[in-house]
Amino acid sequence: MAKIAVMGFGTIGSGVFDVVNTNREILKKTSGEEITVKYVLDIREFPGHPVEKVLIHDVDTILNDPEVTVVVETMGGIEPAFTFVKKALEAGKSVATSNKELVAKKGSELLATARENHVSFLFEASVGGGIPIIRPLLSCLTADDIQEVNGILNGTTNYILTKMNQEGTDFDAALKEAQDNGFAERKPEADIEGYDACRKIAILMSLVLGRRVDFEDIHTEGITKITTRDFAYANKLGWAIKLLADGWKLDDKVYAIVAPFLVKPEKPLYMVNDVFNGIMVHGNMVDDVMFYGRGAGKDATASAVVGDVVDIVKNPGITIYEGWEEEKQPLSDIGGACRQFLLRVKCEDAEKAEALFAGAEKIDAGIPGEVGYLTQTMPESEFNKAAASLDVIHSIRVQV
Repeated sequence: MAKIAVMGFGTIGSGVFDVVNTNREILKKTSGEEITVKYVLDIREFPGHPVEKVLIHDVDTILNDPEVTVVVETMGGIEPAFTFVKKALEAGKSVATSNKELVAKKGSELLATARENHVSFLFEASVGGGIPIIRPLLSCLTADDIQEVNGILNGTTNYILTKMNQEGTDFDAALKEAQDNGFAERKPEADIEGYDACRKIAILMSLVLGRRVDFEDIHTEGITKITTRDFAYANKLGWAIKLLADGWKLDDKVYAIVAPFLVKPEKPLYMVNDVFNGIMVHGNMVDDVMFYGRGAGKDATASAVVGDVVDIVKNPGITIYEGWEEEKQPLSDIGGACRQFLLRVKCEDAEKAEALFAGAEKIDAGIPGEVGYLTQTMPESEFNKAAASLDVIHSIRVQV
């Protein structure tokens, strides 16, 4: 029998508890052993809930119990999660986590600790929720030179943008609806400012490159400046607006960005709507591979966490993720990336904009007092320099 402990009984932790208890026979068949939750660690009480029988408040109970071989961390945040996870690994216990903030900040260190102690540190659920992406990257696609990872990595922002596009809802109303439906937190900054997607692309690029990509170094923009008028131009073009996280290699340089992009219908991510996520991986041999599904949510994420637990139980003592080294991967200035832009300016600036952006296509979305231009492909630095001399209403990148 494999006995596990769950640290944190919030949305995901309670989901893990439910999956283990509901799918007990399935897990026994797939792992070869019965898996049971011996402890659940939380500072709160849960009167009347079945978890009461295994609820504890002292992490040392887990760390000092030799029967517990796997620890599931679903507390969120850096501390005390990092301290608890590191101590668990040092105590010879494997760890599975859904904590993207922890993995993005401390992943290389925790992987090194796991290797030193001949245990596993797995985090499939930290990026795509219920979408398997990390394991395929590190097992199925290892024959390829992965040149780009690009995707919609946040279901909250995708839901908001879908509502704005399909129903003409403004940003504030779409955000409130997302919160009312449980798709957005009461404090949604991590999602709407792009921080959540930034941490996820940092994890994926670190794994692809084998070196630490700091999420603090990634150029990150959220969706708070997107308005229904931006969608008027997108609809005129027949395109969509998505918050994309993109990391790629080009001429021995590495770039990464999180920002809203205009996405054309021929691009696979165009069709990814509502709370769904889509992740594109481009390899030099396999070409494009897409992973699609619910990127968040209690059941989907908990299922991915328990999937890691099953892997650990089936492969005791094996660190499945070789992961990335502590050596930092420098990122090149995003100003060197070449792309098109949709530029919105006041009508009185139209002549000046046409002179600055020669060959730009004029876009009339029927909005009084302003006009849009679709620029030629150009480096971001050149676009920013030219746009700085204009009173720009807004600009959006176009996905390459």
